[in-house]
Amino acid sequence: MYLERAASPRLSTLLAAFPSVVVTGARQVGKSTLLAHHLEGQADFVVFDPVVDVENARRDPELFLENHKPPLVLDEIQYAPELLAPLKRRIDRDRTPGRYVLTGSQQWGVLRSVAESLAGRVGFLDLEGFSLLEASGRGTEKPWLHAWLDSPETVLEGGVARAPVRYPLFEALWRGGLPEAQFLPLEVIPDFHMAYQRTYVERDARLLADVGDWQQFGRFMRLAAALTAQEMNHSQIGREIGVSPQTARRWLAVLTATFQWFEVSAYSGNTVKRVSGRPKGYVADTGLACWALALSTPNALASHPAWGALFETAVFAEIRKALSILSPRPAVYHWRSVGGAEVDLLLERDGILYPLEVKAVSRPSRRDTSGITALRKTYPDRRIARGLVIAPCEALIPLSETDWAMPWDAMLRGNAREPAALT
Repeated sequence: MYLERAASPRLSTLLAAFPSVVVTGARQVGKSTLLAHHLEGQADFVVFDPVVDVENARRDPELFLENHKPPLVLDEIQYAPELLAPLKRRIDRDRTPGRYVLTGSQQWGVLRSVAESLAGRVGFLDLEGFSLLEASGRGTEKPWLHAWLDSPETVLEGGVARAPVRYPLFEALWRGGLPEAQFLPLEVIPDFHMAYQRTYVERDARLLADVGDWQQFGRFMRLAAALTAQEMNHSQIGREIGVSPQTARRWLAVLTATFQWFEVSAYSGNTVKRVSGRPKGYVADTGLACWALALSTPNALASHPAWGALFETAVFAEIRKALSILSPRPAVYHWRSVGGAEVDLLLERDGILYPLEVKAVSRPSRRDTSGITALRKTYPDRRIARGLVIAPCEALIPLSETDWAMPWDAMLRGNAREPAALT
């Protein structure tokens, strides 16, 4: 069945405003499915391949486009970059909105070429795996984070409910957010993630990375999964698998370019210094991380040393997915003081800081707000909103005079209704 995506309204907005729209995201996050559902019967679809020159599009792009009138969806456009120059000429002749939709699973292959060739002529949409609301059949409902950024007090007054998630917490993390993983039998989930990793290495990473030993690159991916939700030290990562810091940095860039890795910059309160601290890194999908860490069952998370990091990774993924459909998006940082106090995620919008701490405990307490308290003391002149400790707790509860705990699977109470039927 098709589950409605939160990005659908934004896709409609972009198609109505720009002659071309680019939809980017990792493999198998549902880019083609979203477009097929959204543009059913309205557009021609062509899927490109890294090996086969589909319909001679690379050899003769002008003839290809002449035989495919808009609206036209060009899937995995990074495999046919020769089309971008003739596309630009056609768009310059006719700026009618919604003529071309391009998709890609490589930032380097798509964004760089598009930025150079179609600047000012294209809107961008980032798509990821399912959020909790999407997997629950509630993809069109407003995420709690949007309301929190508008007014924390309004959210606190109205309250939140817990989304009717499809799976218990451990299983939700073990499966991850990729759409196909939501519907497969539990016993084949490791096979699915192994196949995904092999396909990724053989098709995406191989096209981008100068790697002599692909087994070593696979070990690097597993190491990155083990280091999720930590500050990045390229020298340490390189030593772990016997490569130079420069190689480790380049390989992380490959993971980033293919939407498998995300980094959050450090915040200092000084614009110059914000980029001087170490970034914090997160693997994109907890299901792939669990596979890389050889977690054989969902319940194995309970006693695994990486449990807290994996839970934080899942929360960051939910935050990231909610922010992806906002325009403009808040800046996202992490904060760590010289003395060791830290705030896991710090959003900044309209000059206001929104601190978010993540704790993998069912009963958060006041001491879990110590990092947020340290942030307030460090920046007494900054406008800092109420703090949130996001945890696997049961309800929205006060922890201090300014800070609250919120369930990780929260939804706005006004949206508490029967979800769409899931099969």
